Amino acid sequence: MCNLYSQTKSQDAMRHESGDVVADDEVLEDLTGNLPPMPAIYPDYPAPIFRRSPQGGWQLSLARWGMPTPPQFLAGRRTDPGVTNIRNLASPHWRRWLGVQHRCLVPFTSFAEPDSRPGPEKGKPVWFALGPDRPLAFFAGLRTDWTATRKLKEGEVTVDAFGFLTCEPNREVERIHPKAMPVILVRPEEWRLWLTAPIEQALHLQRPLPDGELDIVPEEALHDPA
Repeated sequence: MCNLYSQTKSQDAMRHESGDVVADDEVLEDLTGNLPPMPAIYPDYPAPIFRRSPQGGWQLSLARWGMPTPPQFLAGRRTDPGVTNIRNLASPHWRRWLGVQHRCLVPFTSFAEPDSRPGPEKGKPVWFALGPDRPLAFFAGLRTDWTATRKLKEGEVTVDAFGFLTCEPNREVERIHPKAMPVILVRPEEWRLWLTAPIEQALHLQRPLPDGELDIVPEEALHDPA
């Protein structure tokens, strides 16, 4: 389960990349304000997402990481911090958010998985990126407006929440974390497909990144500032 990632590219870089999805007659709004590099994004943190605007254009906006938890896992709990990773899209719980108005792209530069190999490093983060220079890419995400008590001290809040899809791991991730990896989209045609296509077509993107396309970058670090 990926519960830690980084996004250290500039807003200009994110706008430039996501602009490949925007048609000539559409507007891309940036609602993120003055966004600093984020070398460690944890569950419930606010982070940038690229999404359809309620007015019909596109937005780069902030949302909190964690979608509503399936009710069967909330018995006896007073809070719902949310689900960060989404795998079973056949579940009725997730099907309600598969329409294009709920799909988003989550920009990232690296992500961490807990090391499952035996030894003193077991459980510590191992970071993956598309190369040592950490090129920008996107997770395939889902989002919704959500009213809930995520933390007792915060009380009930309404937030724009997001999570991202996972799938079987590719060769590089499987060596470290054999259960899953995030669904990573690296080409503009994939971004457009995820954001605009009928769900029957878009779900073909829930697949591992091809073997050989990820590098291990820092190991045992709690953040990736590169």
